[in-house]
Amino acid sequence: MSTPPATERGPRAWWRGLSRSLRRTLIGGTLLAVVVVGVLLARWLSAENAERAADLAFVRAETRGDVEAMLNGISGCRADQKCVAQVHDLAGNARFHRTGAVKLLQVESDTAHSLFGATGKTRLAWTTLGGKPVVQCVVVKRTGNPLTGIDVELLSVSAPIANTGKCHRETEIERLEREATEAELGHKLAH
Repeated sequence: MSTPPATERGPRAWWRGLSRSLRRTLIGGTLLAVVVVGVLLARWLSAENAERAADLAFVRAETRGDVEAMLNGISGCRADQKCVAQVHDLAGNARFHRTGAVKLLQVESDTAHSLFGATGKTRLAWTTLGGKPVVQCVVVKRTGNPLTGIDVELLSVSAPIANTGKCHRETEIERLEREATEAELGHKLAH
């Protein structure tokens, strides 16, 4: 009985049929590709942490009433009188002046997982231990890419909004869901 060709014997026979130098080259190339993809993925995922860190630093400054740190936290704020006035209003808001550790409860970002930069709103919910939650909208700009790195800048921070408030315009699906919920509640209250 004759031995079938290497292609008919399966992948192991094919692999063993390659020269030793070619197998080493293929293994080295595969390992290099895995490392490169891992590094790019780590840089991309670090942008999420960079946004959370920028948000947290701003909120901490807000709870201390630290106008200088708040101005430094918003890109280009010092050159915009409206932004400066808003920062002073936020810093003077007694609702923010709290002691204790600041905890981010929720960060819903329109720019999350952006590969090549984006600008959008982030709904930021935070509190200090024992305090009531505060919800604010933050305009965030991401620039760069996974190769060169992704930078995050805060462009503006809103006054507090309702705890159920949204930072983006309501989508058609959200509108329909809200209307259905309101109709259901109205029907239950009527009976």
